[in-house]
Amino acid sequence: MKIGLDMMGGDYAPLEAVKGVQDFLSDKSDNVDLFLIGDEAQLKDLLIKYPVDPSKYTIIDAPEVIGMHEHPTKALKEKQRSSIAVGFYLLAKGQIDAFISAGNTGAMLVGALYSIKAIGGISRPTIGTYLPRENGTLGLLLDAGINADCKPENLEQFAMLGSLFVQHVWNRPSPRVALLNIGEEEGKGNMLAQATFPLLKENKQINFIGNVEGRDLFLDKADVVVCEGFTGNVILKMAESIHDITARRNIHDEYFDRFDFEQYGGVPVLGVAKPVIIGHGISHGPSFKNMIKIAQRMIDSDLLGKIKESFTSPD
Repeated sequence: MKIGLDMMGGDYAPLEAVKGVQDFLSDKSDNVDLFLIGDEAQLKDLLIKYPVDPSKYTIIDAPEVIGMHEHPTKALKEKQRSSIAVGFYLLAKGQIDAFISAGNTGAMLVGALYSIKAIGGISRPTIGTYLPRENGTLGLLLDAGINADCKPENLEQFAMLGSLFVQHVWNRPSPRVALLNIGEEEGKGNMLAQATFPLLKENKQINFIGNVEGRDLFLDKADVVVCEGFTGNVILKMAESIHDITARRNIHDEYFDRFDFEQYGGVPVLGVAKPVIIGHGISHGPSFKNMIKIAQRMIDSDLLGKIKESFTSPD
């Protein structure tokens, strides 16, 4: 498989991206060829300091960089030799099988939605966030911010996408799906929650267990939790702050350490036709390594094929 990596995206790129590549290739990765997209001169210098097997990677020169605060659509249009624009070109042309970046999130979303496009039958792709649970496992919450306003049908599709990801990438048969709400009883919540509940309840492609509350998110109540992106993004930022606060207060606890996003890498854009992984802007080497591993698992499990099948087959 061929995985493209934006080497210039992120606050500590390209150095940390190169470290992540070295770390990933130090493990057994016989079936992975990396396409390192970025400024060729910088990459060659760093790969001398952090050497890896040259047969396992190809450098694709992309001398331009889309900054973190640039307008996404304008930057993609004007910087066609940027690492993000080149990455999406290669992905759209089938020259790579997945694309990863910790760069400008807006540009990544624009590229995913307009260069790669949604899978047929999916009205809105989604991104999630990982929920470190007290028992040591992970849950998945979506949407985490790209769909601030949603219809019930959108949440139903998020539930299906999240369930397929957890089932095939995390290898959990029949993952439990829940609706985030202000009470456990059916009929609770605002108009969106009340209208979404029966759709999830009647959907035979998911294992819907009902409502969960905010206090349940870090417990082993559900594998997938769905909500609109406004609420999801508030939860994401709150979860990030937990790690920051414990670090500042010099609190060392195995559970709170798991709120460090670097352990998990980035999150996939679920619902687009090819694997796209978005990382945090302050990603270091371990995060880049883990993003490559997520892309590898998505390809190995044929997640995209299973999503297409699920959205084209009758219930």
